[in-house]
Amino acid sequence: MPTSADPAERAAAVASAVLAHPGVARLDGGPFGSIASHLPGRRVLGVRLGVGDEPVEIAVVAHAGGGPLPRLAEQLTGLVREVLGDVDVEVTVADVAG
Repeated sequence: MPTSADPAERAAAVASAVLAHPGVARLDGGPFGSIASHLPGRRVLGVRLGVGDEPVEIAVVAHAGGGPLPRLAEQLTGLVREVLGDVDVEVTVADVAG
C-alpha cells in the first residue's frame, strides 16, 4: 500500500497494478471518458479514485481468451485493494481485444 496520500501517486500505482495483469490489454475511460483521475497537469484514464465513500472505479479492455470476465473483475479488485487497502471497487470491462 502506498504510504503517500498523494492522489497522483495512488492513481499511478493502481494503473500500474491493473496493467500488469495478463488479462488486461489496456485501461479505458469507459463511457464518455468519465472513468479517470483528473490531476494537476494530467489525468489517469481508466482509474477514478473515489472521494469519501465513493468506490474506486477502473475500466479496462480485456484480452480475448483470458478467461471468464467475472474472474478477471475479482482479480482486479484484489489488485486494487493490495494497492489502496480495503476499499470498494467497481470494475468495468469496456471491451475485449481480439
